[in-house]
Order: sequence, then structure tokens, then C-alpha cells
Amino acid sequence: MANRESTFIEITPEVLLKAYACGIFPMAESADDPALYWIEPEKRGVIPLERFHMPSRLARTVRSDRFSVTVDRDFDGVLEGCAAAQPARPRTWINARIRVLYRKLYERRHCHSLEVYEGDNLVGGLYGVTLGRAFFGESMFHRARDASKVALVHLIARLKAGGFRLLDTQFVTDHLRIFGAIEVPRRQYHKLLEAALAGEGDFAALDTKHPVTGAQALAYLASNRSSRA
Repeated sequence: MANRESTFIEITPEVLLKAYACGIFPMAESADDPALYWIEPEKRGVIPLERFHMPSRLARTVRSDRFSVTVDRDFDGVLEGCAAAQPARPRTWINARIRVLYRKLYERRHCHSLEVYEGDNLVGGLYGVTLGRAFFGESMFHRARDASKVALVHLIARLKAGGFRLLDTQFVTDHLRIFGAIEVPRRQYHKLLEAALAGEGDFAALDTKHPVTGAQALAYLASNRSSRA
């Protein structure tokens, strides 16, 4: 379900957070369209944190530390990377208003980015919104193979460490299905959201000042699985 915004309603960071708490998020038709649409899918994409699946080849890439991963180091760079056209995604929905809104959420510590570097070059990353114990994934990008996947692995480790309950991917793609993403009906999603909004997740439970190594991320994920066994 999509509703074009009313021209009389100003979308502020506070309005945006209230929308997320109700299960609604904004998108633009294209990067050039100044209007925003409120979206509430009939079926919502989520990655159950306890069922996150990581291919063995990707685990080797994460462990190799070919990439270094930081948090909130270059939010604008990640946003620009997500907004840029790519061969598999020639059009994006991140318009100028989206950039301004989420930058304001970032300044209020309700939006975070994970940056993936190869040497000194930003080659991938993702960003999303935190509210309670929910993380709402907005977009990811890569300029090198596996860079966005490595960002996702580090995100899962961070969410588990911080006591998060819900990873909302909005929609499910073939790419996300590899990691265990599923679709849930709207009513079920609202129950998951309600539970996740009770309490407060700690996005900084893992180090945010220095890069977390691949081995550290994998070790945490392994110990977290063992603790539930």
C-alpha cells in the first residue's frame, strides 16, 4: 500500500520515527521525484536474527579482513553510494528530501551507517534506522564483490550484541533470501514490531571507535548461537 504524502504535512524526523513505529516508511518514485510516498507492504521483509544464514565462502571473506568495516564514520558517503545508479539498479528511490531527512535522523543518533573499505577506498556499506530494539534497513551498496554482504554480516553481529529483536528489510530480494530473509504478513509484522519497540537496543554494544575485525564478528555470531543451544 502506498499513499502520496499530503502537501500540507511537513515530514520531520519526529514524524518519520512515529511512522516507523506504526510500520510505515517513506520512498520516492525516483531520485528526481520530489514527492514522497508512505509505504506499508502487505508482506514485510525481515531477517530473523536467530536464523541468519551465512554462506561458507562469505565467512572466509569476512575472516580474511580483505575489507575493514567501520560504524558511523562516513554516513554521507554511504548515503551517496546507495543513491548512485548501479548496473543492476539503474534507478534509485533516494531523492534529495530522503537525504536531508535521514541525515537529520543520523544527527539524532536514530540512523546509522556501516562503511566497508578496501584500503582507503569506500567500496560498500549500508544504512538504517534504529528505534527501540528494531533496526530498519534502508539501503546498501557495493563497488567491490561481497562488500555489502560483509556489511550485513557485521550488522547482524552488532544487532545481536546490542539486544535487538527485529531486522526489517522492508522487502525480500533473492540476494537477501541467501541470508534467511522471509516475508511475513502485515499483522504478524506488527506483532514483531510491537515486541521490538519494548526496550532499547544498544547499537554501540560492539566497538564503534575502531573497526571490528572479521574474526571478532564471526566469533560473536558463533558464541551467540551456542548460547541459545
